[in-house]
Amino acid sequence: MIIESAIPSDLLRLRRFRADASAWLASQGTDDWADPFPVARVKASIAAGEVFLIREREGDDAAATVTLYANIDPERGKLWTPAERMEPALYGHRITVDRQYAGCGLGSQIIDWATDRAAIQGARWLRLNTWTTNRELHAYYLRNGFQHVRTTPGPGKIPGWLAQRPAERTAHAFNDRTTPVLPQA
Repeated sequence: MIIESAIPSDLLRLRRFRADASAWLASQGTDDWADPFPVARVKASIAAGEVFLIREREGDDAAATVTLYANIDPERGKLWTPAERMEPALYGHRITVDRQYAGCGLGSQIIDWATDRAAIQGARWLRLNTWTTNRELHAYYLRNGFQHVRTTPGPGKIPGWLAQRPAERTAHAFNDRTTPVLPQA
């Protein structure tokens, strides 16, 4: 598998990831990701080098995607305490695996890669937040080395189940074609 930075022309594929995931989640009885696709935010994230695509081979359609923020947006930032926001962390968002690849461990590989990426970039934590009611997803993240920090009603519609995993160099299965942002010396 290859991991590479998304480019502007990948926006349509990213929108399809979101639509497919939203439909699947709805079939599972949850309204996660039922909100409209945040086009402007995703475009800005692509431009900032925060969005990544995973492909089985060169030229294949993307099998999965993940977004990693070094600077959490102001709304989601309210979920974390001021002391937590002072700690260096990467924040994982929009981890999405195409249903064709569901159940083959790709999500866990993405988490391992993101943990490694966080360590390379000098972060202490890989953090995420998810819907408070999606207990199956919570259990999945706990099985993948995350520690539950707390559950809080998020501001507005922002989900408030918060978890983090220590950033550490971690083996992953990807041919990594990305360039991490290294900490300033």
